[in-house]
Amino acid sequence: MRGLDGTVASIAGDQHGNATRRQLVAAGISERVIDERLSKGSLIRVYPGVYRVGHAAPNMEADYMAAVLACGEGAVLSGRAAARLLRLIRASVYPEPEVTTPKGRRIAGITTHRQRTGLARDRMIWKGIPVTKPARTLVDLADAVSAAGLARAVHQAAVLHQTEPAHVEDVLQRRPNAKGAATLRKVLWGEDERILSKLEKAFIRLLKANDLPLPETNRRAGGRFVDCRWPAHRLTVELDSYRYHRSRHAWELDRKRERQAYARGDQFRRYTWGDVVEHPRPTLSELRAVLASV
Repeated sequence: MRGLDGTVASIAGDQHGNATRRQLVAAGISERVIDERLSKGSLIRVYPGVYRVGHAAPNMEADYMAAVLACGEGAVLSGRAAARLLRLIRASVYPEPEVTTPKGRRIAGITTHRQRTGLARDRMIWKGIPVTKPARTLVDLADAVSAAGLARAVHQAAVLHQTEPAHVEDVLQRRPNAKGAATLRKVLWGEDERILSKLEKAFIRLLKANDLPLPETNRRAGGRFVDCRWPAHRLTVELDSYRYHRSRHAWELDRKRERQAYARGDQFRRYTWGDVVEHPRPTLSELRAVLASV
């Protein structure tokens, strides 16, 4: 039985504590033994043919993995559930499982969608779970959240997964009837102005409180989004929070934005939370001088 336990643990260990009846049988465990373990509680039924091994403690990754397994080969986590797993959206209570599958499935507790062909192109593995890629997830999310929520998701996808507008456009070309596509394109290409972060909101409040002209926020310039820009004053400002600027990729992207700003003839400034909230006087003095120079 020790070898049997090791086999079960090996299967479940790669799947956030889940195993399917088909996998167990393929590993040489008989139907009778599976049923005995179900009756004793060492296997716990989550969905038909999908079992949690040893415990039923709630866990987002375990729940989402079980849902994907229940929907069969080729299935992927999708929609709001995929967005939460990929950290494109925030939620104190994670969304119910949502799965897209090549074959029609109706399973209690899972929202399912059918896509006969092409799903593999939008598939990736994240935290061991088959899930739609960030670009596809944004397309699915476009009609499921507010425009502000979508803007945050686009921002997160760029920061965390290096998702670019071209990646999303590729999905939209293949899914021309996707709901919310117009809103998504406005966000992608900077036609829908949004303020995303606490730092950006604090910066705008600082400008208003001191009667300084307001910038365009999160608009495209030189092919990339910039935090704040005053086109008439030829000024670009990037707002640096540790959360979004601590990786090598983010650091290199910041340097590229700075070079692009100078290339288009802008002055460039970079401000932190300390510059905006804790010690704003030098920031205000600098901004007044730059914005009054044109």
